[in-house]
Parts: sequence; structure tokens; C-alpha cells
Amino acid sequence: MEHREQLPGREALSGARRVVIKIGSALLTNDGQGLDEAAIGGWVDQVAELHRRGVEVVLVSSGAVAAGMVRLGWQARPSAVHELQAAAAVGQNGLTQCYEQHFARHDMLTAQILLTHDDLSNRKRYLNALSALRTLVELRVVPVINENDTVVTDEIRFGDNDTLGALVANLLEADALVLLTDQEGLFDADPRDNPKASLIAEGQADDPALAAVAGGGGALGRGGMSTKVRAATLAARSGAVTVIASGRQPGVITRLMAGEMLGTLLRPHQAPIAARKRWLAGQLQVRGTLTLDAGAVNVLREKGSSLLPVGVRQVEGSFKRGDMVLCIDEQGGRIAKGLCNYGAEEARRLAGKPSHQIEAILGFVEAPELIHRDNLVIV
Repeated sequence: MEHREQLPGREALSGARRVVIKIGSALLTNDGQGLDEAAIGGWVDQVAELHRRGVEVVLVSSGAVAAGMVRLGWQARPSAVHELQAAAAVGQNGLTQCYEQHFARHDMLTAQILLTHDDLSNRKRYLNALSALRTLVELRVVPVINENDTVVTDEIRFGDNDTLGALVANLLEADALVLLTDQEGLFDADPRDNPKASLIAEGQADDPALAAVAGGGGALGRGGMSTKVRAATLAARSGAVTVIASGRQPGVITRLMAGEMLGTLLRPHQAPIAARKRWLAGQLQVRGTLTLDAGAVNVLREKGSSLLPVGVRQVEGSFKRGDMVLCIDEQGGRIAKGLCNYGAEEARRLAGKPSHQIEAILGFVEAPELIHRDNLVIV
């Protein structure tokens, strides 16, 4: 009998083991009055509580430009890229220090990660970002991610941190994306203009009707409800649920993660496993082929393990680190596809060798496996 996964709903929040939480500029700076340290401390306390329960949390934090504007005495958000870069550079230090101090109260470490779109579209940088973030999460460090506004240009910007949050959720296969904003959630009309507007409690991320009711951005941030709906669609590619809720609600994070009916929940249209396979398998053109021995085929199929070099018999093609490769058995049957941690020449030298010999063979170690299980799908 075929196993059919249930599409996730509110229970995905209460059962989440990994969650990406994005906090917007208006919240962090109390609508442009400078970093709201009391509010930040409250969100940190809630993240620390999740941390104690074993939930892995990644923060995507806006606020660098807005905080820099306050420090520089600017009343209006500039439009010139070089001025935005300057404001981000001034504001990022204060933002990072604020998070560091509050998490230190809980004996927790944070790590600052600044990304551009190119970091996640370039295959090598994608794997570098994934490896670094995965390691930080395993070390129980809280990554605090922001767009690298100091060096970003219009050609490589994400456009808003809602999109960045969604891409990080894809990257780390998070169970949920929480978008904290200064609104209670997504309404069926603009509540600022229509007092009869009703909160949409739940919906499907790819429902085109949601985009029609989403509004524009505020004065401080680039994102509005429209970017949050688009972010939910992106997060749904890897099966994550998205919830849009007010960051000003007392205990909003812990209440949401307990499954309380707050904000707007947007469900993926596919269950997580199916969504992840579709997203990863469709990402890149296959650049090479790895022929596996029977033992490697078995552990990939039966145990969902990573592919180690010792299980590879032959390497064909010309590919670079981060390229998609096809894994086949010795009869030529298709087994899996995945992103390879080593280039073709390096993989040929490692084929059939145990992982502990990688450094002796290559002079460095990118990873102990050729393909990590998070970047591999059975086909």
C-alpha cells in the first residue's frame, strides 16, 4: 500500500525541529526610533526557550539599514545604493552586538551570516553556506542572517528579507518559516482602509487569490504582505509551512510553536518529502555520473545515508564542486541525484577510499562525504 504523507498544518509548528524566524525592520527599530532592545530581548528569550526544548532556530534579521539611519540621523530611507550600503555598515554592528548580548544572558552563542543572492545561486557558494550553517546549527549556535547590504547591488539583492528567509528555509530544509511583522497577519482587505477586513487564518501558499489581497511595503522595509506571500510560495518548495504573525503579540514565538491559532498559516501544496525531491532534483543539469557498488546502493536506498567515497567504483564526466551528478548502480540503473562536494578529478582520486584518507590524498577536506544526504534524492 502506498504511503501518503499528510500536508502539514498547525501541527507542523508544534512538531517542528528546525525553524527559520524572520524579524522585520519596523519591529526591530520600533518603527524607526532605533533598535528596540527590550523587544529584541523578548524575542531572544523565546528563541532560547525553543532552544532548550531542542528546536533548532535560525534567525533572519532585518534592521541594519534602519538602525544605521537612526545612528546617522537620517529621517527618510535613502534610495541611492551607496547610501544604503553606508547605513547598513553603521547599523549592522549595533544589531549584531544587541543580539550577542541578549543571547549571552542564556549562555548561548550567535554567529553573524551576511549573504547575497549570488551566495545561494552560485553552486560552490551554496554548498559553502549550507556547510557553515549546518555546522553552526549542530553546534547549537544561533545563526543571525541578514542580506549583505554593505556590498549588495541591485543586480544581486534578494529584494527583501522575507525572500531571504524562504531561501534559507529551503537551504536547511526547515519545517517552518515564521515571518514576524507589525501586522496581525494577512487580511482579506487592507485593515487600515477597511474596518471590516478579516484575518485569513489559513490558506495554501500558491493560492493566487492571496497575492491579490497582499499589500505593499512600509517606509522602513522593502517587504510587505506581497513579499511574504511570495516567500511562503518559495518556502513551500521544500515543504515548509509559513506563518505570518505580529511580533508585538506577547510570547508570539513560543505560542506559535505550541500550535496556537495566531496570524496566517500558509501551507505547502506538497508534503515535505515530495516537495524536497521535486525542488532538489529539478535544480541543476546533471554534469557527471558516479557508479556505486552494491553496498553504497543499499545504504542510500534503505538507510537514507550520505554517499561516502568508499562506495564509488567509477567517476565519469567533468563537473565542479556543487554540480549535480547522477548515481547509478553497476548495471547502469539510476539510483540517486545529488550535489557533489568535490570536483570530478578530486572524486576520481577519492573513489573507493575511506573518508579518513581524504586529507592525505587531496591535502584538504571539504567534507567526509561525496554527497551529503541533505543534498541527495533517490530517483
